[in-house]
Amino acid sequence: MRKFWEIKRPWTKRDSVQNESSPLIPKAGSSKEDSVELGHVTAELQAGRNSGQGHKISPFPRIRPISSYSLMDYFLKYFLFLSNLVFTVLGLVILGLGTWGLISKESFAQEKIGSIGTDPMVLFVTLGFLLAILCILGCVGALRENCCLLQLFSAAVLVLISTQVLVAIIAYSMQDQIGGYLRTGMLTAMARYQDDLDLRFITDEIQSNLQCCGADDYRDWENNIYYNCSAPGVLACGVPATCCVNPLENGTVWNSQCGVGARLLDEFTAQSVVFLGGCLGGISRLIEQHKGLIGTVGFVVLAVQILALFITTRLLESIQWHRVKIRLQLYDI
Repeated sequence: MRKFWEIKRPWTKRDSVQNESSPLIPKAGSSKEDSVELGHVTAELQAGRNSGQGHKISPFPRIRPISSYSLMDYFLKYFLFLSNLVFTVLGLVILGLGTWGLISKESFAQEKIGSIGTDPMVLFVTLGFLLAILCILGCVGALRENCCLLQLFSAAVLVLISTQVLVAIIAYSMQDQIGGYLRTGMLTAMARYQDDLDLRFITDEIQSNLQCCGADDYRDWENNIYYNCSAPGVLACGVPATCCVNPLENGTVWNSQCGVGARLLDEFTAQSVVFLGGCLGGISRLIEQHKGLIGTVGFVVLAVQILALFITTRLLESIQWHRVKIRLQLYDI
């Protein structure tokens, strides 16, 4: 009977083979293989932990919050961005006005290109261009958190501050020489009075507001070819209407001929018609009277630039420290 069952049940061998290959039933000796594999994984993790130079390595990384900027950092960032944006617009406006002035006066024409260096509009173009470029660096650098642009902006501001301080020291120590340069500049403006509308406007404004005539006195208008006494025109031996004591005829109509022939009169008679004193003395008195205001304005401008430099430096430190913390957290798994 026992032999019969051993012969008549061939499925017994087949079932045992299927059970051995089933994924739900472990094979014989699988416990030993799993133990060996687990030992290899544990050894690799231990080796990585020992050679990770202080960085923890785990089979299940932990998600940690990335460090964020403080409220003060956000304030400094957007304050620097908005302030530079405002000054960028101002610089572009100044640049546009200067360019429009040069084009409208046809200063790039061949017959005028030689004297473009003394054109006041060149000062507006240069100032507007430099201001716009400098503020664009700060604006984009703050918005994009670009350390390279912010460093370039801070370096430019530092150079600007140093230049202004150096110019102030030189101006204080060379007051006599500056007076000579100012006199030369005003005589040049008077000589080109009819040829350059900007110089004419500036000269008229100075003479009208300061109630003066010429650089040193009203006789300086001899340097102008139209007011020279040897000139053939009606303006010979005269002065501009802005030199007149009363340029309004009957108090209402502007009399552009009020200074005609004024230098042919004796000083006693001429003083009732035109101002005899020069504008350099009036400029010196104006500076002396408002030196407190000038000093305050200069101090405020310098303080604003120092504040911008401080904010940029603080923002740079914050950005760099923030990036270091992010790297440390990415490696600290």
